[in-house]
Amino acid sequence: MFLKFRPDSSLVEVLDIKQLMDPFSSSVTGRFHAGEEIQEPQAFSKTELVFPSDEAMPRCWLNPAFHQG
Repeated sequence: MFLKFRPDSSLVEVLDIKQLMDPFSSSVTGRFHAGEEIQEPQAFSKTELVFPSDEAMPRCWLNPAFHQG
């Protein structure tokens, strides 16, 4: 799955979808999708990622208390 990195609009390939959907995880492992060479994996804060359409990620992926309120 690809998401957009807000600071510079680069595409990020998310390597662990379960980590992305886990509201108790504040970051996700991914790599920038740029150039011809595969980039090294790194941690990205979920708050800095959005869908390529600029739509925010679902709150249930970000907030562990989402279903309590």
